[in-house]
Amino acid sequence: GGGAPDGAAGSGGAPGGGGAGSGGMEPLPDITIWIAGDSTVANGQTPCPAGWGGQIAALFDERVTVVNSAVGGRSVRTWLYHVQSTMDDTGECALERDASGEPVLQDRWVQMLDGMKAGDTLFIQFGINDGSRTCDRHVGIDAFKSSYGMMARAAQERGAHPVFVTPVSAIACNGSTARGTRGEYVTATHEAGEEHGAPVIDLHERSVALYDELGFCPVPGGDVSATTGGPVGEFFCDDHTHFSRSGAAQIARVVADAIREQGLDLAAYLR
Repeated sequence: GGGAPDGAAGSGGAPGGGGAGSGGMEPLPDITIWIAGDSTVANGQTPCPAGWGGQIAALFDERVTVVNSAVGGRSVRTWLYHVQSTMDDTGECALERDASGEPVLQDRWVQMLDGMKAGDTLFIQFGINDGSRTCDRHVGIDAFKSSYGMMARAAQERGAHPVFVTPVSAIACNGSTARGTRGEYVTATHEAGEEHGAPVIDLHERSVALYDELGFCPVPGGDVSATTGGPVGEFFCDDHTHFSRSGAAQIARVVADAIREQGLDLAAYLR
């Protein structure tokens, strides 16, 4: 807890806040929240799959515009770059390069950078598809962290605030307790946040806690059944990884709770 009381006009005492100095009486500017991620974040489809990035705009006031550029099936590098299906001699998937040898960027990142302005926020959540052993998805841990760093620096250069989000967990159980499923990319996200001065929302840990709170374990039929009824079936699509719209909305609320609890500047814009 420890956040500003309700109705505190967003003064909030957040570190690095806008420095209003007048008790928060200056009106907050309109901002954009930019989102990069995979299918667990993407707008998706109704009813399945839907990601939390498509559900979070409803939790902010009218001063916030959400631009969700998450795309299903992407690693951080296939989201950012044009990636080849062959590995280079470093063990990373080879990137297409222009005549000067620079990696060719995806249009979605170029457009995001063109629109990003001071006071905006950039959310980044990958680490699910990145664990693939084959190209074009595979991203090693060092390349994963350096990609996050590149994105964070680009945001910071524009006066925007990068926020790293650990990969949301699938539902898996140890008996009657939910367990995490994303492994080393969770740790890597925390390390990248420390290295690059970006706050980290641990959505992996928070999603596991939510599944326990909702009593999802043990999952009927075990962790690998194609379909599941009951509350787990309502929350997830048939694969226990992707969310229904209602599940995605609950994950979005978990993200909003983290924004508030961690005292991020963005908390002043939550409804």
